[in-house]
Order: sequence, then structure tokens, then C-alpha cells
Amino acid sequence: MKTGDEDKRLTRTEKLRELTLAAMMTALVFASNHLRIMLPISVGGVTAFTLANVMCALSGLMLGPWWGFAAAGLGSALYDLTNPVYAVEAPITFFTKGTYGLVAGLVLYEVFVKRLKKERGSYLPMLASAICAALGYLAVYSVKVYFFNGMIVEGFTAPVQCWALIVAKLPATLVNGALAAIFAPILGAALHEALKAAHLEARPT
Repeated sequence: MKTGDEDKRLTRTEKLRELTLAAMMTALVFASNHLRIMLPISVGGVTAFTLANVMCALSGLMLGPWWGFAAAGLGSALYDLTNPVYAVEAPITFFTKGTYGLVAGLVLYEVFVKRLKKERGSYLPMLASAICAALGYLAVYSVKVYFFNGMIVEGFTAPVQCWALIVAKLPATLVNGALAAIFAPILGAALHEALKAAHLEARPT
């Protein structure tokens, strides 16, 4: 039987592991934002193909909803602050990209792990969670494009203009979401097994 002191040490160790993994995921999200191909779209700011969404989804899969939100949002916002093209959007990016980690974590841990009693490292639950995260991001990003890029940046007044801008950005958004849905579950399942084997697995909250 564990003593109270042992339980406290175990709790502190788990929290330290969780914090360390969150810091690592924040750094990976930040670094992955540099892996992007800019598209020459002349209106509504910059559009790009990027691998960052893979890491954003992976943050939620590995950390759970709240730490996943923080890692995905903070890593992406920090990248925006280092790039003059995106700096003004950093606060918005924190929320939109944070949504990626939030939705992935909520679906995986609240639906599949807690309610359906699935293994948190299982590929199919991670796949479903990453797809839901991509759809959730598509929704909040479209709202951002409509109001921020369309109405504020471009000064559009007609709804059809804002919708046309969303459509113009849609191919890149769908490709980025597909990449996240494909690769985040693969990486998540592999990392889960590696951390479990090394007894370094954190318990998401």
C-alpha cells in the first residue's frame, strides 16, 4: 500500500511529465509552422500549405483537451509573433489553432476513453478524433476568414465577397486537415507506445 507521501510524489511526477510533454508539443507546433508553402493569393492575407496542423492535432491526442489547446495555440501564436506577415493575427491564431488540440483531446478522452472505454493509444479513436478536430478547425477558421480577412483586412461589405474568400482558401485548408487526419493518429499511436514502454506516459487532464 502506498503512503500519503508516495502518492504526493507520484502526483508531482505525473504533473511534471505532463508539463514536460506540453512544452515539447508547444515547441514542435512552433517548429512545424516553418514547414509551409505560401500560396500567391492576392486577397485576404496569406494562404499556405503547412504541416503545423498535424502537430496541433497531435497535441490534443497526447495531452488531452486543455493542455492540447494550450500547446497548439501557444506554439502557433509564437510562430505568428516571429513572422511579420502573421504577427497581427497571433491572438486569433491562439484560439483557432488551439481549437485543434481542444477538439482532438475532447473527442479522444471524453468520448472514446471515458465513455466508450477505448484504449487511449488506439489508432481508430485517434483517427476519428483527428478528423473531428480538422472539421472543428475548418469551422472556426472559416469564421475568422469571413470576419477578419474579409471584413477587416479587405474591407468587404457584401457577404458574397467574404464567402468567395473562404472558398479561395478552402483547398489549402482541406489539404492541411487531411494531412493532420492521416499523420497525427499514426504519430500519436507510436508516441503513446514509446512513452508507455519508457514509463513516461502522462495522464491528460
